[in-house]
Amino acid sequence: MSTRSLLASAWALDVNTGSAAVPVWTPLKGMTSFKETIDTTLEDDSDFDSEGWGSDEVTQRKWKLETEGKRKRDADNDVAFVPDPGQQFVLEAGNLVGVGSDIEIRYYRRDGSPDAWQGRVNVQYGGGGGGVTALEPFNVTFGGKSKRTAITNPAA
Repeated sequence: MSTRSLLASAWALDVNTGSAAVPVWTPLKGMTSFKETIDTTLEDDSDFDSEGWGSDEVTQRKWKLETEGKRKRDADNDVAFVPDPGQQFVLEAGNLVGVGSDIEIRYYRRDGSPDAWQGRVNVQYGGGGGGVTALEPFNVTFGGKSKRTAITNPAA
C-alpha cells in the first residue's frame, strides 16, 4: 500500500462578507503560506493515589491560523488597482477595534477530505511595502474566538 503526502497548498480559506443569517463566503486569494496552531493549557491533577506518577488535565485550548500571501487585484481591471474582495475585507477588519474586528471564517482542504472548520476570529493584519521589484505582501493571524466547529467540507 502506498501513501502520499498532503500539500500545505491544499488549504482554502473563505471569509463571510455577508451576515451570520445570510453568509456570503468569499475566498481569501493569494495565500502562499498557511499554518494552523492549537495551543493547550494543562493543569497538574496529580494526587497521592497515582503511585508517584504525575498527571495533567487539559483545561483550555486556543486555535489560530497564520497566513501569508501576495496582494492581488481584480484580474478584469488592467488600469486601476481593484483589490481582491476577500483580501480587502480582511484588511478592513484588521484596522478595526472591538466587535467589528471579529469576522467569521471557514477553512478546508480543496480535495474534499473531512478536514473542514468554521469559527469566529479576531484579525491581526500586516502588509504593504517591499523592494522595487517585490510583490506586495500581506500576513494575517486569525485568532480563534471560542470553539471552532467542524463542518462539511464545501469542496466535497
